[in-house]
Amino acid sequence: MAIRFLKSIFRKKRSPDKSGHLSTAKPEDTKSFRESQINEGAFDTVNRGSFSVPLKQITGSVGRYQDFDNRFRIKKHIPSERLENIKASMRSGKRLPPVKLYQIKDEFYVLDGNHRVSAAKEFGHDTIPADIVEFIPSKNTFENILYRQHSLFLENTGLPQAIELTELGQYDYLSKQIKKHQDYLRRITGSKVSTKDAAQDWYKTIYSPLIAIIEKGQLIRHFRNRTVSDLYAYISFHQWEKNRSRKYGIGIDKLIPRDMEAFRNKMADMKEREYPDMKRDITAFVLIIVKAKSEYRIMDKLFVHDEVKELHGVHGDVDIIAKIILTRDLLSSDAEIIGQFVHDNIRGISGVSSTQTLIPGFSKIK
Repeated sequence: MAIRFLKSIFRKKRSPDKSGHLSTAKPEDTKSFRESQINEGAFDTVNRGSFSVPLKQITGSVGRYQDFDNRFRIKKHIPSERLENIKASMRSGKRLPPVKLYQIKDEFYVLDGNHRVSAAKEFGHDTIPADIVEFIPSKNTFENILYRQHSLFLENTGLPQAIELTELGQYDYLSKQIKKHQDYLRRITGSKVSTKDAAQDWYKTIYSPLIAIIEKGQLIRHFRNRTVSDLYAYISFHQWEKNRSRKYGIGIDKLIPRDMEAFRNKMADMKEREYPDMKRDITAFVLIIVKAKSEYRIMDKLFVHDEVKELHGVHGDVDIIAKIILTRDLLSSDAEIIGQFVHDNIRGISGVSSTQTLIPGFSKIK
């Protein structure tokens, strides 16, 4: 791809416990909050308020990790009367109070409500209402530094956790983008606009529409270990900050204006199903020279590809002319996509001696 990202660290590994703290939790127990807290050096706290938490992310307990197994089922030696009462309440539709959870990165530990979590998991629920206090990891690993930047971004903007970036400094870039949008809203409204209000408007009118366009174009398929938020940051930076000409991505300016607020205004007049598609078709002609008496076999192999629209056996300096139509995203170059297709699907065929590719500059068709 035209975009070259630095190698990303995605496989999350737990830091070893260098404190000498001995584990008291058995493998079949839920995780111990205290042990995770020490391992991560997570002692500073932030009150995150109340929201629904995915049950699959509740992996441990603060004080009762030895009473439940690693699937949060109560152990046989623990009285089950309270659990049965809670299950009966859930069956009857009775509304139960939120559980209280401690959070360390993407895992949650039950401070109060172990039985409610156990029952909800048994019933196959996806989420559970919870009051959250987050403990911020302090060790200076790449993962922790990135996590702290993410946490600070969420705290300052009040935005959902769905914005997940994989490079250091990118949350600062989004914060600056929100600040510019805040200044714009102040100018057009003539009144004060809080950071969180500006962030909410940015998320709804700028970030979400561009994310929808990226997802519609399925661009993420080309970027392993990256997120759609990464692509948002990359595209918006090069489109709205650098403002320099590109040797690739021709056509993107027609979809995404060079000004962030112009993009916002353009999207405001559209419904999501009307959002543009970041793809375009490209046509090329491939001139192929083959070994003697292999023309028909090679043409049969080529014709199975949907991208090959026409094949012609010819007399002269070349033996076969193939017309191909490919689809590329607007972040890539024509030459890159065509070259990859020819390399993967034509040059590797036994009997093909050489190829030459022609890309039309303009065309007339009757």
